[in-house]
Amino acid sequence: MNFGLNSFKYLPIILVSFLFIFPLSLWTQETTLKIDSERLELQLKRLSLFGINEAGGNDRVAYSDHDIDARAHLSDYLNGLGLDVSVDAAGNLIARRAGKNPALKPIAFGSHIDAVPNGGHYDGDVGVIGAIEVLETLVENEVWTEHPLELIIFSNEEGAIFGSRAIAGKIDEATLAGKTASGYTNGEGILRLGGNPEKVMGVERSKEDLHAFLELHIEQGNILHKNKLDIGVVEGIVGLKWWDVEITGKTNHAGTTPMNDRQDAMMAAAHFVLAVNDIVTQMEGAQVGTVGRIQAFPGAPNVIPGKVIASLELRDLDAEKIALLFNQISKEAIAIGEATETNFSFIPIDATAAPALTDLRVQEIIRKNAIQLGYTHKTLPSGAGHDAQDMAVITPTGMIFVPSVGGISHAPDEYSSPEAIAKGVNVLLLSILSLDSTDFN
Repeated sequence: MNFGLNSFKYLPIILVSFLFIFPLSLWTQETTLKIDSERLELQLKRLSLFGINEAGGNDRVAYSDHDIDARAHLSDYLNGLGLDVSVDAAGNLIARRAGKNPALKPIAFGSHIDAVPNGGHYDGDVGVIGAIEVLETLVENEVWTEHPLELIIFSNEEGAIFGSRAIAGKIDEATLAGKTASGYTNGEGILRLGGNPEKVMGVERSKEDLHAFLELHIEQGNILHKNKLDIGVVEGIVGLKWWDVEITGKTNHAGTTPMNDRQDAMMAAAHFVLAVNDIVTQMEGAQVGTVGRIQAFPGAPNVIPGKVIASLELRDLDAEKIALLFNQISKEAIAIGEATETNFSFIPIDATAAPALTDLRVQEIIRKNAIQLGYTHKTLPSGAGHDAQDMAVITPTGMIFVPSVGGISHAPDEYSSPEAIAKGVNVLLLSILSLDSTDFN
């Protein structure tokens, strides 16, 4: 085919049309921009050195010297990127990057770096180091968002989900006085981090203060890894309720009391444990129920237990389903009591957390970017609590999960591969850029 000079006279029109369909900023930022996976892996390894114990686990519990040293390390690094770094009254470490339009609300993202005793090196750390890598990628590529950006490293997630609760306005004097794994109260602890317990109530933000919030996290379950999936699009963080279950029978001699003449509280408890499993598994959905603690009294080999104290925990995304499950379980407990001549009583424990649904629009942004990058994905709930559950109260919120090998978490064997983490951080990067051009009004 021959082309004359006139064949090219429409080229400018074609190019303008193409750019109209695919805006230049979207094309350059959301199609070609990717994080540095080697730098990401190195930064995770560096952070893991703060609090590592002889067994290879992580003892960086909230407010400990390890926690303080790790925060100082990250603060120095963030300052080196030219970010505005500060600590709020709740001990949250915040790094801010200006946007082109200072009148716009910030896009916030982040997680935590505190750990459970002898925990792993990925829970929380992946979300924080991933967020830092996103900022560094934007800085080195001189990409400026319209919205300001805020990286938040929340204080004491493992002990009380403290920092994000403070931002959501859920802190009271009892929370400040609560003891933590490091031996400090939350009030003493945030003071060690550079916060101010006397001004912690002023940290609260309203629904008008943030544009959106994203949290990248390891799944801490085995769904993604087992099914060889790259990305979890979190639909919400489950709510939970706890009860102490007291079962009373009659203490008696184990040798002289016939089997058919016993009021054995432990026998009733055994039936109860099975009933919880049957009721929870027979209902459609992803709900879970657990009897995780049980103690018999008097606890002697030759005495029929006259009392048992057990625990009951129920979790689901739907608070009404939790109530329905409990209603069925309590009815079955009455029937077990009648059959075993024992009595059941349920005492609520103050460990209730309401379900927190993520924003459907943010879910779709995460899903779209996973697809754009060629990553497999699945929508799923989070069975564990996260800072995102409190942030969801005040701003459109999303969560990105990456696979946990074997579903292991809160243990030294916790592991997510560098490749899996890098995919999650790339989705985080593109999702932040997508949020920058999203109008939630």
